[in-house]
Amino acid sequence: MTEQNWESPLAGPPPAEPPLDWRAELSEFLRTRRARLKPEDVGLPQFGRHRRVPGLRREELAQLAGVSVAYYTRLEQGKGRNVSTEVLDAISRALRLSAAEHAHLTHLAKPKRHGRRASGRPQQVRQAMRELLDALDGVPAYVTGRRTDILAWNRMAVSLFGNWHELPPDERNWARLVFLRPEYRELFVDWESKAADVVGFLRMDAGCHADDPRLSALVGELSVKNEEFRGLWARHDVREKSHGVKHLRHPLVGELTLSFESFKLPGDLDQSLITYHAEPGSPSAEGLRLLGSWGADAVRAGAEPGRAAR
Repeated sequence: MTEQNWESPLAGPPPAEPPLDWRAELSEFLRTRRARLKPEDVGLPQFGRHRRVPGLRREELAQLAGVSVAYYTRLEQGKGRNVSTEVLDAISRALRLSAAEHAHLTHLAKPKRHGRRASGRPQQVRQAMRELLDALDGVPAYVTGRRTDILAWNRMAVSLFGNWHELPPDERNWARLVFLRPEYRELFVDWESKAADVVGFLRMDAGCHADDPRLSALVGELSVKNEEFRGLWARHDVREKSHGVKHLRHPLVGELTLSFESFKLPGDLDQSLITYHAEPGSPSAEGLRLLGSWGADAVRAGAEPGRAAR
């Protein structure tokens, strides 16, 4: 029998929520990046003991980037128009931005208008991708989309992360799970790292789709309901999905150390396939095997949950 996967419909019109202000996002991002650098970090002399603002001053950053103070000030205020790629590259080098931060700066400085219809349209997972999820036997795997939405997953992902198929479609979202559901705080041994990653993914999404009312509604809700989210959101840190290691504390099999890989999907770069695996022969590999066996036994016993609406 082929393993079933489930896909979240995430349908319905977007809520009436004002979009994020990309000018304010650009201003705060540049300000927070300046604040984390000291003059000595970038080879500038430190004049005076007392500075009115933390980190680099605007004139110091402008000097490093080779632009006028007036030009940089306009850019940081969201008033710079037709900023060139060369200038953004220079500012990125001066601020020592990561690749993800440089991409985020470019998105904010050169915003693209998507419109409510494009931003609110439900994402669809290709049939071939759902079949691939089925074929990943013993490998927890799922597809994420915009706003950290969980779009589709296989049986092993359910065994590892919980019964997503039983959640309302709008709650199949990593940000909601991590910040609003206590069981996920218990699941991730380093919850703070997972929380920072999720907020960083949302920040990247906001840079690309600041005009998305669904994203604005999600950020607004989490900011009201969770103080830790508010603090992380205010830091303006960004992340891109890539690869790494997560430590989980599963209620059935105990602690697991799993490597994860992220793959952008052709045809929709807003979607990513995420897979988890354990080192062969390790206790974590045995834990995954037990989870897989438990899931298969549940299916044979007729306890397999129904497929979500598509």
